Amino acid sequence: MTKPADDFYWVDDREPHFARRKEILKAHPEVKELFGSDPKLKYITVALVIIQLTVALTIHHLSWLPFLLVTYIVGATISSALFLAIHEITHYLAFKSKRNNNILALIANLPIVFPYAMSFQVYHALHHWDQGRDGVDVDIPTVVEAKTFKGFIGKFVWFINQILGYAFRPIFVKPIKIEKWQIYNIAFQVLAMAIFLPFAGWTGLLYLLLSLFFAGSIHPTAGHFISEHYVFEEGQETYSYYGPLNKITFNVGYHNEHHDFPNIPGSRLPELKKLAPEQYDHLHSYNSWVGVIIGFLFNKDISLFSRTKRK
Repeated sequence: MTKPADDFYWVDDREPHFARRKEILKAHPEVKELFGSDPKLKYITVALVIIQLTVALTIHHLSWLPFLLVTYIVGATISSALFLAIHEITHYLAFKSKRNNNILALIANLPIVFPYAMSFQVYHALHHWDQGRDGVDVDIPTVVEAKTFKGFIGKFVWFINQILGYAFRPIFVKPIKIEKWQIYNIAFQVLAMAIFLPFAGWTGLLYLLLSLFFAGSIHPTAGHFISEHYVFEEGQETYSYYGPLNKITFNVGYHNEHHDFPNIPGSRLPELKKLAPEQYDHLHSYNSWVGVIIGFLFNKDISLFSRTKRK
C-alpha cells in the first residue's frame, strides 16, 4: 500500500475491524461477556465536571504563572479526560438507555464551553461504520489542510490548532441535519454558561478555554489524535497505544480493540487484548504518545496525507 507524497493511501477493501471482529467472535465467543455499560463511568464523569468547574470558579486568586501551571496540569488533563468520557458515552457505555447516556453527555460537555457532544456522536458513528470513507469520515484532514500545512512548521501549526480542524472540518466535509439532541445540547450549554460565567468571571472562562486548547495541542494526551490512524507502518490503518496515559483517558489507546468492539467499554479493553493476543500482539503499537507527536512532527515521510481513505 504505497502512495504519492501529495495524496492519501487509497484502498478498495473494507476497513480491517469488520473481519477481525468476526474472527475473534468465532474463536472467542466469550468476548460477549465484555459487552455492555461501565457502571463507574457516570461517577467518574460527574466528578471530573465538578472538579473542573470548581477550579474555574476559584482560580482567579492565582497569579499568571501558577494559573498557567494549574491550567496545563489540571485543566488540560481533565479536559482531555472529558473529551474521552464523551467518546465513551456516545457509544452508550455509561447506561443501558440511550436517553440517559445523552443526558450524561450534556453534563460532561459543560466544562468544554462549546456544545459539541451530540454532533460528535453523529460524526463519530460515521467514523466507525464508514472508516476512511471519502466525504463521510471527517476525522481525516481535507486535501486543503494537507497541502497547506506541510513540513515541520506546517505540521506544528496544524497540530497545535488541530482542535479547530475537528470543530470546523465537518461543516465543510459533511454537514448534518440538526436534530433534537443537538438543539438540547446547544440550549443546555448556553443556559449553563449564562448561569456559570458571571460567577467564574473572565478568568474562569479563560481557564476553561485554555484547558480546552492545551488538551488538543501541547498536552501529552493529544498524541492520541495522531496515534490512532496516521499511517506510520504501511499496510496498517489503526494503531493502539499501551502506555500509562491510558489510565487517565479511559483506555482510548486500545484503539484497534475499540474499533473491533465499540460496545466494550474502555475499562474492559485490556481484557479483550489478553483474550485474543493472536489478533493484536503482532500489530504495530506505541508506548509513548509524546514519541508519536515527535515522530509526526519530525519524520519527513509522515504528513497530513498519511491517512487511509476509501471512495
